[in-house]
Amino acid sequence: MTAATQPLLDVQHLKVHFPVKGGGLFRRVTGAVRAVDDVSFTIGRGETLGLVGESGSGKTTVGRALLRALTPTGGRVTWHGDEGRAVDLLALKGEPLRRFRRNMQLIFQDPYASLNPRMTVRDIIAEPLECQEFGTRAEIDDRVREIAGRCKLSVEHLRRFPHAFSGGQRQRICIARALVSNPRFIVCDESVSALDVSIQAEIINLLMDLQAEFGFTYLFIAHDLSVVAQISTQVAVMYVGTFVEMAPTRRIFFSPMHPYTRALMSAVPTVDPDQPFNPMRLPGEIPNPANPPPGCRFNTRCPHVDNRCRTEVPAWRAVAPDHTVACHHAEALAPADAMSAA
Repeated sequence: MTAATQPLLDVQHLKVHFPVKGGGLFRRVTGAVRAVDDVSFTIGRGETLGLVGESGSGKTTVGRALLRALTPTGGRVTWHGDEGRAVDLLALKGEPLRRFRRNMQLIFQDPYASLNPRMTVRDIIAEPLECQEFGTRAEIDDRVREIAGRCKLSVEHLRRFPHAFSGGQRQRICIARALVSNPRFIVCDESVSALDVSIQAEIINLLMDLQAEFGFTYLFIAHDLSVVAQISTQVAVMYVGTFVEMAPTRRIFFSPMHPYTRALMSAVPTVDPDQPFNPMRLPGEIPNPANPPPGCRFNTRCPHVDNRCRTEVPAWRAVAPDHTVACHHAEALAPADAMSAA
């Protein structure tokens, strides 16, 4: 988030732990999977935070915790509304939480599995409005037609069922359903990963156009770094339940300061045939979040590990304006252009 941008979501020390139960008659809790472990960040109004990392790093869990689709173990999530009104999202329960949900929506990864095959497109898009008791059927129909048109769906499409559409059209239906309640914050959970490249570009352009028109704020979860570079205002890199680096998009891609981020960026293919493609190879596998290593969680794979990394957890600290990293040796490992920019 830039200094001039007003915050929409302020997340402090977010934790989501899932209990691990042993065998036997009483099934006692023997441990916990630390899916998200002490994560702090801020998302500005009208911005897009790209969240990247390997499978199992906790990206989807962060998104679902912010939406209150699951209950966090600890931390604080503050929603900064209009006129300076702040809302503690984790304190909302029951009817207040149900009413507040219209401000937050989710675009799922699989555009077909998330659509009810027994419902028409009109009923699918209208469902959030009906749950929120938006108004009369005529008012709901008007709103559905309006948002369907914005997502390039015709009135004729509203009468059909999901099986009659291609993957890109199904994702447009999912986007229309997410936008119909006029939310302020949208979590896009791998929302283009199931689509081919040309359809991906169409959906990304649609999301960016809608953001420019309505001022939506996105949390964009993805594996494809080229897509993240196109849509994101800033990027956060996640590893085994924790953030290791967060910065504006250009700085993350061209001046990464964490070894794990540098490894991810080195794996981005280039279209220049004269530029060598030498991705950094990381030994081993991502650690088990139920039993993470002591110290820095990347120490089992990091090529720059030392004794301090194995025993001391690195602080989540600012190394430059709008650039935060969790690494003991970030300044020593950073490229020269990153240090000059700082």
